[in-house]
Amino acid sequence: MNVVRFKLKSDSIDQYFEVIDKTSFEGMTQRYIAKTRNYDYCFVGIWKNAEAIASQRPAMIAHLDEVRGFKEELSHELGVTDPVSGNFVSKVGYHD
Repeated sequence: MNVVRFKLKSDSIDQYFEVIDKTSFEGMTQRYIAKTRNYDYCFVGIWKNAEAIASQRPAMIAHLDEVRGFKEELSHELGVTDPVSGNFVSKVGYHD
C-alpha cells in the first residue's frame, strides 16, 4: 500500500478531484482519499503487490507533476507531498 499526505489550495479543490477522478494506475486495486482537516488530505492506495507500486512510480510522478499546482507546500524539506509505502503486516477486522 502507499499513503500520501497533502494539502490542497483552497481554490483548487474541485480541479484536483476532477483530475484524480480520471486517474488510474495499473495494479492499484483500491484507493481512498480522507479529508483530515479543512484543506488537508490523505491518499491511500492498495496495490496487488510491491512490484506493482514500483512499476507505476514513473506514472505516479507524472501524476504529481500534473496536480502539483493544486497543492500547498507542506514544508521546505517535504515539498507538496509526504509519501510512504510498504507491505501489509496486519489486517484488523471491524465488527459492529
